[in-house]
Amino acid sequence: MSALTTQERLLQVIVAPQITEKATRVADKHQQIAFKVRTDATKPEIKAAVELVFKVEVDAVTVVNVGGKIKRAGRNFGRRKDWKKAYVSLKPGQEINFAAGE
Repeated sequence: MSALTTQERLLQVIVAPQITEKATRVADKHQQIAFKVRTDATKPEIKAAVELVFKVEVDAVTVVNVGGKIKRAGRNFGRRKDWKKAYVSLKPGQEINFAAGE
């Protein structure tokens, strides 16, 4: 891959930050940020993407595959898509502030 397509791929890896009560608790206790990422993303890609987008240094990445819930509407059953969550540990002194609109 050329450098341009690699950078484009990295910009697509992070789907959205996970802003939930659990994610906030983990961020306070373990200095980790939770992101929803593409299901085919790897740990090195996630690390490179966070460093590229947010201009911070990443210490480690932990990945969780989340299974989609089974939902029901009347007698019809459906299933939400599976997705992947990444917990990103930042090096000491690093911080991502989503409220500042970086």
